Amino acid sequence: MSLKGLIFDLDGVIVFTDQYHYKAWKQMADEKGIYFDQEINNRLRGVSRMDSLEIILERYEGHPLSDEEKQKMAEEKNDIYKKLLEQMTPADVSDEVKETLDELHRRGYLLSIGSSSRNAKYILERTGIIDKFDAISDGTNIKKSKPDPEVFLKAAEFLGLKPEECGVVEDAYAGIDAAVSGHMTAIAIGDAAGYDKADYKLSTFKDLLDIAK
Repeated sequence: MSLKGLIFDLDGVIVFTDQYHYKAWKQMADEKGIYFDQEINNRLRGVSRMDSLEIILERYEGHPLSDEEKQKMAEEKNDIYKKLLEQMTPADVSDEVKETLDELHRRGYLLSIGSSSRNAKYILERTGIIDKFDAISDGTNIKKSKPDPEVFLKAAEFLGLKPEECGVVEDAYAGIDAAVSGHMTAIAIGDAAGYDKADYKLSTFKDLLDIAK
């Protein structure tokens, strides 16, 4: 790859917080009498908080909700989620991920996070890896969530690179779509590894070193 920078989704790529998201949304939904299960939760991957709430509200049968009420529900979920995130430690990031990031830096790549999460910096701090990234683009600096490429385009901008100089490592189809529409090299891992739109497919995180020479 003739790339200068690599942009990483956070959840499902660098760390795995799906269980915390699920528990938080489940608690909020149960309290409101809204049906929510793992299948619905899977639809929320890579999706912003408010867009996730709209998906959950497809099963809502109560009175029409105002924007203010929806915002309050989203904040309730986030409060639960942040409490759960307090359990995270540096042990939640594998040695494979840490060593691969260090080697990519040694090879001269600029590294950024590109995540729709508003809690990205907090997670990176809890897990002790915030210093491994040259830039962080997250839910606090974007208006549109994936598959819109905004979060990745901002990451490239923060790195001082053109979109075509960046590769995006993603585990969600929406993230691969965002990378492609942003004219970036799409590198799939995890659930997205079977997606034909990806330019490269990784079996493990360290496989990135085979293509990022």
